[in-house]
Amino acid sequence: MTWPATRRMSLRTRVTALAAICVGSAVALVSLAGYLTVRTSLYDQLDANLLQRADSLRNTLASAEQLSDIPDAIFGAADLRVGLLDGSTGRGVVGGELQLGPAELAVARGQRPQSLRTDQGNDLRIAAVPAGPDTALVVAQPLDTARNTLSRLGLVFALVGGAGVLLAAAAGTAVAQAGLRPVQRLTQATERVARTGDLQPIPVSGDDELARLSHSFNSMLAAVAESQERQRRLVADAGHELRTPLTSLRTNLELLVASDRPDAPTLSEQDRHEIYDDARAQVEELSTLVGDLVELAREDVPQVADEPVDLIEVVQRAVSRADRRAQAVEFDVELTPWELAGDAGALERAVLNLLDNAAKWSPDGGTVTVRLQPTGRGTATVRVADTGPGIADTDLPYVFERFYRSSTARTLPGSGLGLAIVAQAAARHGGSVHADRTPGGGALLTLELPGRPPETWPAVTS
Repeated sequence: MTWPATRRMSLRTRVTALAAICVGSAVALVSLAGYLTVRTSLYDQLDANLLQRADSLRNTLASAEQLSDIPDAIFGAADLRVGLLDGSTGRGVVGGELQLGPAELAVARGQRPQSLRTDQGNDLRIAAVPAGPDTALVVAQPLDTARNTLSRLGLVFALVGGAGVLLAAAAGTAVAQAGLRPVQRLTQATERVARTGDLQPIPVSGDDELARLSHSFNSMLAAVAESQERQRRLVADAGHELRTPLTSLRTNLELLVASDRPDAPTLSEQDRHEIYDDARAQVEELSTLVGDLVELAREDVPQVADEPVDLIEVVQRAVSRADRRAQAVEFDVELTPWELAGDAGALERAVLNLLDNAAKWSPDGGTVTVRLQPTGRGTATVRVADTGPGIADTDLPYVFERFYRSSTARTLPGSGLGLAIVAQAAARHGGSVHADRTPGGGALLTLELPGRPPETWPAVTS
């Protein structure tokens, strides 16, 4: 349960208060235990001393007359009061004033071997021992010395306890200031990020839990900064790629609108059809680009992909779709069973992009080779090779980057995002991509994915 008052207190104040309360409670318990121990020991020692003195006097005095002959000053010097109690009459001969009670009378009558009690009215500790037939020797000692000792001891414990509480509060404040300094820096950094959007990491010192929290916060800032940079690049690149078809489309539309004016030159039917075809191609290019951008943005969102995926089925569906799109090329497919946990839709889109890219670069009548094979190191590769001109050495490191298009590809349809989507899907599934050339000179694109082979599945060829 959290009290409303504590919710309004700062963490530093709560740490200081907790330290003071814990130390104060410990000091109070230790002081109480020490006080009770000393008090018990002191009274036990007083009782033992009284009984010893009573035994000594009992062995020395023989009668009441001898006790009466001893001046009271002698007992006063010894801080004692002594008397004899006659059990038959219940009256005593007392050296000094004593109020005798039933306990001493029971000792005088032989009903008890001895007695010890405290006379609260006169602040005396009284002991009685048998001193003969129907007689008890009574010895009393004032408690003021013992009580003064206990009072001083209590005062010492109170002062030491108070000093301990103050010291604990000071130590708690120092510990809170030192220990919560990283939390304060983290709070300031969070407020700075919320206020300015500045994702600069905060300095970290030490290797304790707070240092690990700061490292985690810096990792989060780095991830957010990387995400923002990816978004910025995506928007910038998308704007650049959209500008060309939009400008061309606008020019064609303005030309068509201007040709309908009375004073404008008349366009021939052939020119008009060419403008229509050009505008239609630009709209299709925009549709493809927007679709790829949506797909790429969707892939950027972290998603949990844990459904079982049969990679053979994924590749077969992709080959079937690519075959319908590119009927001028042949697909040579050989697949070895492989399964993994992932997103079947994203993997099919990635394989389809590889196949579309290979079909685009292959000449009519060419062959696209598709191979799904285990590597022997816990992964399998989907290798797609075409019979086109291949990829230049300068372009190999960049073919999977967003919007990258080689100089020879700029005149061909495409958004420059298809292979970037492949790389994105591979990264989501813990895999990788690689670009190379075949011995015949064509392009060879490889998608490598983790997983495992089913034990009894046969290879599939088509």
